[in-house]
Amino acid sequence: MKGGTIQRGRGKHFSFTLLAVVCMTVFLWSYERRPVFTNIITSQDHLILPSDVFDVASHTSGDLNKLEDLNKPVDLNKSEDQPVQESTLVNIETEETTETTEQHIFNIENKEEIDDKKKPQIPVVENTEPLAEESSVIIEDVRVPQASTGKNFSSGNKVCNYAKGRWVVDKRRPLYSGFKCKRWLSDMWACRLTQRPEFGYETYKWQPANCDMPEFERSAFLKRMQDKTIAFVGDSLGRQQFQSLMCMVTGGEDIPEVQDAGKEYGLSAPHGAARPNGWAFRFPETNTTILYYWSSCLCDLVPLNSNDPASEVAMHLDRPPSFLKQYLHQFDVLILNTGHHWNRGKVNANRWVMYVDGKPNQNRRLAMIGNAKNLTIHSVAKWVDSQLPSHPRLKAFFRTISPRHFFNGEWNTGGSCENTTPLARGSEVSQEESSDQVIANAVKGTKVNLLDITALSQLRDEGHISRYSVKASSGVQDCLHWCLPGIPDTWNEILAAQL
Repeated sequence: MKGGTIQRGRGKHFSFTLLAVVCMTVFLWSYERRPVFTNIITSQDHLILPSDVFDVASHTSGDLNKLEDLNKPVDLNKSEDQPVQESTLVNIETEETTETTEQHIFNIENKEEIDDKKKPQIPVVENTEPLAEESSVIIEDVRVPQASTGKNFSSGNKVCNYAKGRWVVDKRRPLYSGFKCKRWLSDMWACRLTQRPEFGYETYKWQPANCDMPEFERSAFLKRMQDKTIAFVGDSLGRQQFQSLMCMVTGGEDIPEVQDAGKEYGLSAPHGAARPNGWAFRFPETNTTILYYWSSCLCDLVPLNSNDPASEVAMHLDRPPSFLKQYLHQFDVLILNTGHHWNRGKVNANRWVMYVDGKPNQNRRLAMIGNAKNLTIHSVAKWVDSQLPSHPRLKAFFRTISPRHFFNGEWNTGGSCENTTPLARGSEVSQEESSDQVIANAVKGTKVNLLDITALSQLRDEGHISRYSVKASSGVQDCLHWCLPGIPDTWNEILAAQL
């Protein structure tokens, strides 16, 4: 009995084994004819790509247009009766007419809204609020060519977005001495000459995420700019960038051979003004000229009565400054900026009267400061773009707005920026699109380059003049302008890299 049981067990085991072999044979035969699982796995491999092998350069400008939220509304400005948020970019500016008002900052500001809706002939929308109020603006989503995104190709043939990256420590900074650069740097912006106790903000450089930004070397830069003229046209933040570049290319030293070329560009002090309407300096060894022209609104300003110093001034929203029309043919590099003078206080204080098509503006929508600003920004960008074919050597840039950092109030209500710890609010910018969508949209579809400095500057609230300005009024802090050496040096490094 026992032996018979064993034999039956072995027979069953053999049967199961034989059945398993047959099943496996059928499976393999079917698999070779139609490898279903292999197809599924292969499809997944094509769909899921490791992020470290994603080649940005392989994407065309058409692909960039498919990015979501390209025209997402961005609140760049807050009116003075609204609380200031840490991430809010708002506009203020110091007076540009007399020394006594240099530090008084007006900040009646406008909001900007960007939308995908169709743009009317004038980029404004209906608004039933009183004329003194600010309005929102709808601007058309224009396709983005690579030439206008602020992105250049690095040596590795990958697109470099210089606005995306992080701040890193560099003990070789600053690029010049804040004690020595006296000929080019205004005392009120030279924080080394004040009682400020901490200067850690000077020791950081900007590192783009997708490529290495070339180190700025002054002699090499001047050689590259041989026989060229670099022109900054804009408000006092543009003047800071101009002074920064002058300090960078001279190493902060007073070089006697640098020539004053201001008269060649009609740059002189207007009657009764404390300073000229601009400066121009030439480096004779390379015949390189660097100039700045003050145009806070980037539109043409024409006194209605040239014989009356108190005359109202026609503010031609749709015309570029006459200085640009007169001297554009002499420029090789042009950097525009505006934003901080576009508030009701500035317009009224300067006696500016809005004009469109050569006539006083009768459009209630354009009377809104935000709409007027956007019309001018789009108009000047379009005009410069229209001039580029006849000025093939010219490379034009529109610099995005420089953020302010007033916390716990406004400039005249106890607002301050007393943080001295670098990068207390983060060190990295990971977004692809500009934080200043107004200017970014204005240069889309043109050959005017975007010099995008807004988000990276937003991280550096410790770099402002704060309460250490030489001539600041008691209790008033300057949280708009920057200490030099400082953040505007990085703007010029990015400019040099894009050149």
